[in-house]
Amino acid sequence: MFGHLSNEDIDAFIHHQSIGHLGCHANGKTYVVPLSYAFDGKYVYGHSEEGMKLNIMRQNPNVCFEVDHLHDMANWKSVICWGTFEELTNKNDRDNALKILFSRPLPFITSKTVELSPHWPFPPSDYDLIKGVVYRILINEKTGRFENGMN
Repeated sequence: MFGHLSNEDIDAFIHHQSIGHLGCHANGKTYVVPLSYAFDGKYVYGHSEEGMKLNIMRQNPNVCFEVDHLHDMANWKSVICWGTFEELTNKNDRDNALKILFSRPLPFITSKTVELSPHWPFPPSDYDLIKGVVYRILINEKTGRFENGMN
């Protein structure tokens, strides 16, 4: 059976996943990259070092974000969101985003890209010690589909 996910199902699905794909585009170049993220029901939060992804989003803040889970070819979910990138330079906004990133559900084994500080998984006493760029994406539109086949 194919179907559409409700807004509530979409939000729950995004919240319980840990890796999505971010699509951005500027100057004739489209870039899609895996993203470790947190979601609070309104924003997708991320942390990154300087590079192509940030350069493109600074030029064109309109982005696409996709999350999926494939159990097998007949049992899957996929969510696509469109939103607006915002770099968080205000200390309170940045610290709040980092708190959200520290509290996200993650699998037992993670990669170095999700380790925000040298004392990971413990938050530092001062969030200013975390280097890199913290940003959020305001979700403006979202859609979700699923297939639930017979097992």
